[in-house]
Amino acid sequence: MAHAWTRISYEGFAAWGAQWPDGFSAVVAEQGAQLLSWKTADGREHLYLSPASLRDGHAAIRGGVPVCFPQFNTRGPLPKHGFARNLPWQMLEADEGGIVMQLTDSEASRAYWPHAFDARLRIAVQASSLSIRLDVQNTDQAAWAMTCALHSYLQVDDVTQTLLSGLQGLACWDALADTRFVQAPGDVGFAATTEQGFDRVFSTPSAAGTVLQLQQPDLPTGRRLEIAHSSTASEMVVWNPGLQLSHSLADMPDGGWRQMLCVEAASIDTPVLLAPGQQWSISQTLSLG
Repeated sequence: MAHAWTRISYEGFAAWGAQWPDGFSAVVAEQGAQLLSWKTADGREHLYLSPASLRDGHAAIRGGVPVCFPQFNTRGPLPKHGFARNLPWQMLEADEGGIVMQLTDSEASRAYWPHAFDARLRIAVQASSLSIRLDVQNTDQAAWAMTCALHSYLQVDDVTQTLLSGLQGLACWDALADTRFVQAPGDVGFAATTEQGFDRVFSTPSAAGTVLQLQQPDLPTGRRLEIAHSSTASEMVVWNPGLQLSHSLADMPDGGWRQMLCVEAASIDTPVLLAPGQQWSISQTLSLG
């Protein structure tokens, strides 16, 4: 059984944390219900958290797993990635299996978006795997639409020596080059991301159940992680800012881009329309390969 989830300060963030007897642990910030740390039983940290992130309780946290809701990026009139990552969530329940955080509409949310909703982030933790599921319900009297993503910052030893497999055959939009193509067979590498970075959206409607593998075979640690998404994740976003963009990000150290790669479960190209009372979920599962 896990030690009880306790309210803690984690690197300056108000958070909930738990440590299991086998050695694995998790930390979830109250701001944004943002998972900040996940360590497996071998003591290895699997999430990147920028040491330059502001700790003011309002500014977006750079790293962990931001919840982008009810808007992804700038695809709409709301602030970038919506408001959910900037607002405080309430701890609804917690036990040895994980924790549930809740955000409902409030005066703060209605300042951005007029709709009523109930969002719950469920984080299930095991010795060698972790699952994050966002459940969203329309509690309004009228239908509304949203886009969203679980914007996971995965920690790597060196992104230029990192490979991601399982994307072959998927329709891809390269946001940097503004080109569209079908991803060729073979692993996707990031050795060329040093200057310009990497920003691609992969469409997954025909690839439900695809398991990606993040690996660094040429490094001593041989870091390997399997990434699975729910079928509701109609897109996967893969992003690294590279050197040039990192220089312009005040909340990212210049070399931070080398230690992270975002692999995101997303539903962004076609907004999700929810009728009153309707519920929808999206999830991502990370596990040791």
